[in-house]
Amino acid sequence: MKGGLAIAVLAAGKADRFGGGKLDADLAGQRLGSYAVEAAAALGVPKIVSGLPVPQFAGDAMALGLAQVLKNRRADEGMGTSVALAAMQASVAGAEALLLLAADMPMVTTETLRKLAEAVAPDCPAASAYPDGSAGIPACFPASWFAALARLEGDKGAGQLLREAETVRLVEVPPEELADIDTPADFAVLKARHVL
Repeated sequence: MKGGLAIAVLAAGKADRFGGGKLDADLAGQRLGSYAVEAAAALGVPKIVSGLPVPQFAGDAMALGLAQVLKNRRADEGMGTSVALAAMQASVAGAEALLLLAADMPMVTTETLRKLAEAVAPDCPAASAYPDGSAGIPACFPASWFAALARLEGDKGAGQLLREAETVRLVEVPPEELADIDTPADFAVLKARHVL
């Protein structure tokens, strides 16, 4: 896409099912959350939407000039507040689109994110096609969707809006890229695969 692209890496969850500290866990010599930031940073300077305290990976990325940190003081209320904050920031910045991805998806590539950014249309988001046929994040939303995203609250995230949408451009993504790390078992499987 030719216009301004805002990028948000969602990193405000408590990681209760992981036992906390998920995004700072060591994966092949890097903090888990850093992989998503690096993939996104090839397209621009992402904003890491973080709860408090800010995870170490986010502080490191900011210190390296790879990202900015956007603190969500309402993170405890659910993921929807992080998406809403990212959308409000994108709107204030005059962005034409907002690329959303989760920090706990370390396999997502820059190529996939670029495809999503190129597929978005002024009235139609572009989303990753999941194996079950559903649309989800990573996804790229046009500015015409910012108001709806900014109204999200609680645990209602961007995925629900995509499922309710009349039209979404689906982008084929290798299934392994869509793996997210929720539990220590998920993490162990990823580490065992030696894919990073």
